[in-house]
Amino acid sequence: MARDELWAQVAGRRLRISNLDKLLYPGTETTKGEVLHYYTQVSGPLLAVLADRPVTRVRWPDGTGGPSFFEKNIPSGAPSWLNRVTLSASGSRTSDDVTYPLVHDLADLTYLTNLASLELHVPQWQVASGGRANPDRLVIDLDPGAPAGLPECATLALVVRDHLHDAGCTRTVPVTSGSKGMQVYAALDGSRSSDDVRDWARTLAMRLTKDHPDQVVWKMTRSIRPGKVLLDWSQNTAAKTTIAPYSLRGKDRPTVAAPRSWAEVADSVRSPHPLQQLDLYDVMERLERDGDLFAASLK
Repeated sequence: MARDELWAQVAGRRLRISNLDKLLYPGTETTKGEVLHYYTQVSGPLLAVLADRPVTRVRWPDGTGGPSFFEKNIPSGAPSWLNRVTLSASGSRTSDDVTYPLVHDLADLTYLTNLASLELHVPQWQVASGGRANPDRLVIDLDPGAPAGLPECATLALVVRDHLHDAGCTRTVPVTSGSKGMQVYAALDGSRSSDDVRDWARTLAMRLTKDHPDQVVWKMTRSIRPGKVLLDWSQNTAAKTTIAPYSLRGKDRPTVAAPRSWAEVADSVRSPHPLQQLDLYDVMERLERDGDLFAASLK
């Protein structure tokens, strides 16, 4: 066995773990070992987020200083025990079926993490009887166009929350994306199709653009986005995915798509200390202190 690898028992599976000292985030000297530790520490809430959802990964084999690639199909050479589901690629550029991994336990998660799958993206629906169920959550992605940033997203997230509550979607949670903006999630009862949810989210984004024309856009046209926040309703489309809450991001720093409380979002808008993106150390500390804000808010 090479000196830079080891075998570990994880959730009843024997896994080969390699290159623990490899720098996956060169800017902060964060190693693969630290990334594996993070995903182990947050595996409880993260596995609940990923449960029965096909997982698209973004991999950085040489760390975030090198190239990355999206991966939908299970990796070549994946162990037979890796949970998976084959789905038609409707809505994509290819008609081929895709066999996605389903991340059910820590062994599944560790296997994918060992392949430098830093980002985990999932749809708003789960798999049921080998196909797509109706979505059980709605997401509005708030994407700022410079010079707008996270503070502007925080202000508008409160507006989005209030409109969702007025529409009967009272179980909501904000998530800072680990990139530029944030998402607002709302729990659904599964009675509406992805197309219906997408269309409703688009109508909401159009309404907020009309109400706040100097702050909001609902169209993705780049020329109209500077200084405003795009309310991206399209991630409710069945074929699209969103960064999973608790997933790392492939940035210079090991930032995380981090669930937040509405109280801290509101406080940040009123205070001179704007909301900030969180890294893996922040999220582990918050999880120990505050518990799983994502699940608690959507119950």
